Amino acid sequence: VPGNSAGTVTTFYLSSQGSMHDEIDFEFLGNLSGDPYILHTNIYSQGKGNREQQFYLWFDPTKDFHTYSALWNPTHIVFFVDGTPIREFKNNERIGVPFPNSQMMKVYSSLWDGEDWATRGGLVKTDWSQAPFTAAFRGLSTDGCTSGIAACSKANNPYMWQQDLDSANQQKLKWVQKNYMVYNYCTDVKRFPQGLPPECSAN
Repeated sequence: VPGNSAGTVTTFYLSSQGSMHDEIDFEFLGNLSGDPYILHTNIYSQGKGNREQQFYLWFDPTKDFHTYSALWNPTHIVFFVDGTPIREFKNNERIGVPFPNSQMMKVYSSLWDGEDWATRGGLVKTDWSQAPFTAAFRGLSTDGCTSGIAACSKANNPYMWQQDLDSANQQKLKWVQKNYMVYNYCTDVKRFPQGLPPECSAN
């Protein structure tokens, strides 16, 4: 949403249904005109979220279209912006961390009022005199194996067999997280006084 977009949340996400749903979220948090936008990411598995990471973007997302994509396979989930990885969530079921790998997810997008939390923790409210708020999407593309990984060939569907980022993408991931990450649940010890989630040390 361009201009004074504080309080608005523009989303692009994958989700299954029900109380034990899985979800992979891109959420763009509006801000006062001229202030940077935050890309809020989250992952739910079996109804449990609280795995937020937030990033400033290195461009103004209202000026042009950009490509936001997610790689989701049995070993990890990777969030990309214009082909650059910004976040990786690995399958750590071996240590008891639920991973979204047993439910079909559909793709959704929405634009909603998140003024109670979205901008500076809810300090900046929506200016409804700026309404109507609009956002645009284009070029949706999906690719996957609808019959499970056994139906995927390594030649035609190599992403389904990828277990780790290559060295070049690992460097890009580190660059983004060093320079643009503004919140990581894995470092929020105040939020988790009983100890950080187990995947934080595993990764």
